[in-house]
Amino acid sequence: MALKYTDKTIDHFTKPRNLGTIEHADAEATEGSPACGDMVNYTLKINPDTLIIEDIKFRSYGCASNIATASIATEMVMGKHIDEVKNMGTTQAAAELGGLPPVKMHCSVLAINGIKAAIREYEKKIGRIIDEKRIITEKSLLNILKDVIHPKHGINLVDNGNILRIKIDGQDIFIVIGLEPDEEMFASNINEEVMEHLEAMKCSHEIMVKIESKTGNFI
Repeated sequence: MALKYTDKTIDHFTKPRNLGTIEHADAEATEGSPACGDMVNYTLKINPDTLIIEDIKFRSYGCASNIATASIATEMVMGKHIDEVKNMGTTQAAAELGGLPPVKMHCSVLAINGIKAAIREYEKKIGRIIDEKRIITEKSLLNILKDVIHPKHGINLVDNGNILRIKIDGQDIFIVIGLEPDEEMFASNINEEVMEHLEAMKCSHEIMVKIESKTGNFI
């Protein structure tokens, strides 16, 4: 079935803004998911005195939504202070485009988080933040899982009620995700997305994810 895109999405896909790479960039990051095949690279020029983003460019490796969200995201952050960008929601790029099909909402998350990742690396470089060892808690895991979008509903797994259980037992992390019986087709994709986001924590924990039907039967 053909996906329906807004005119603004099509415009940014066919005529992407700020495409390319900044030479000698102040900040750079690549964000992506082999599970869905979309990746995006950002390079930024940041004023060291004002911390304003003076220039930003992107390169996209993915679908039309990936290109469009990255394009609109560069326009959204241009000229803004990095702290303002850090507070942006991950669905704002999709909203700015007038919406995306649910199965493509993850592209908005990718677009915004890619820019935030570049800013985070810049702040480490200038000593504005310290790269401390991440403390793993249920709350921190839920925050990470909010970046995983259910492809059927276009809503993150936490707000969509898919996280049935989280348990941290020493160095072991157990996560149980529940899907409706007719959502089995999404199980593999969701599992890969969840594992990729959790492994990005670069912690020493053993991570185990189980996906089951909300009726109680394992998928």
